Amino acid sequence: MKIILFIILFLHGAIHLLGFLKAFGISEIGPLSAEISRPMGLVWLLVTVLFLVAGILSLLNVSWWIHPALIAVMLSSFLMVFFWADTKYGMIPNLIILSAVILAYSSDSFYKKIARETSEILATINLSEQTLVSEDDLKNLPAPVSKWMHITGIMGKPKIKSGRIVQHALMKMKQDQKDWYHAAALQYTTTEEPAFIWTVNLNMMPGIHIKGRDKFENGTGEMLIKMNSLVKIVDEKGEKINEGSLQRFLGESVWFPSLALSPYIKWKIIDNYSAKATMTYKGTSGSGVFYYNEQGDFVKFIAMRYQGNKPDSKTYPWVLTVDEYSVFEGIKVPSRMKATWELETGSWTWLDLEIKDIQYNVHGMD
Repeated sequence: MKIILFIILFLHGAIHLLGFLKAFGISEIGPLSAEISRPMGLVWLLVTVLFLVAGILSLLNVSWWIHPALIAVMLSSFLMVFFWADTKYGMIPNLIILSAVILAYSSDSFYKKIARETSEILATINLSEQTLVSEDDLKNLPAPVSKWMHITGIMGKPKIKSGRIVQHALMKMKQDQKDWYHAAALQYTTTEEPAFIWTVNLNMMPGIHIKGRDKFENGTGEMLIKMNSLVKIVDEKGEKINEGSLQRFLGESVWFPSLALSPYIKWKIIDNYSAKATMTYKGTSGSGVFYYNEQGDFVKFIAMRYQGNKPDSKTYPWVLTVDEYSVFEGIKVPSRMKATWELETGSWTWLDLEIKDIQYNVHGMD
């Protein structure tokens, strides 16, 4: 798409050069039959330059290519109206370029919003004071949780206050969907004041891009999904979203082992291989059960979570299972997981998530 846009900008700009050449008597080549004054010819030249600059900037992924492109479209449209008989079909590429500008502006605004929100949650952490995870920290944990903490390699390392997680996801948007959608995702998480910002970019088909942002901060959750960063598909808030977002944060705590020591999480042992965690933060509460194998590795998390945000939405088992483990910065965590809803209509595995990279105790966006 980037190459196609560049070609359109380049060719459309080059065509405007004909008006300049005619105005200054350099060449009579072209379809322009009307007389063009020299001042007007300079406008034609300016439009050419603006389109060419916009094309080069877009090719270089410079976000402000939209500014010269928008000015060029406005001036070009003025010329089209002024010389309508000869140039009316030039409005077609103008409309195409204008559509591209609108989409690019929407995408840029969406990511600036996410960047601002991410900076806000990262600003709450203090990395100047760090303490190491010790045996004394584990004394109040259930035995299977304590054993898991040892296996992760977190012992003797600084407590994790934040993390940056690069993900690749396979997603199914509906229960009866056969093929997986591929998506790239990025998440920032903080632990002292529990919060996360998760952004996902999913290409459904050529020209149709789904961008989403899930957020949990101050005990409240939000879900925002847009098509091409422009059309809202999902914009959900409320108590059910708050609880579900908190339960997600709780389930994902296995990527940040020291989070199990947080004062807002209370543990209750079930047996030698499982323990229930209840998290309460700023008026929102939720719980789930963590399961471990004989070696002590975390293998599964189950929470009764609302499926939907309607008044009559019910809770169903929301299950996270582990397929693979990896070591990031010396800490062993699940790196391949599946998320499944156990619904009345059957199991729906809607997410197959792979962790590409984790950076711990980050203090800013890369």
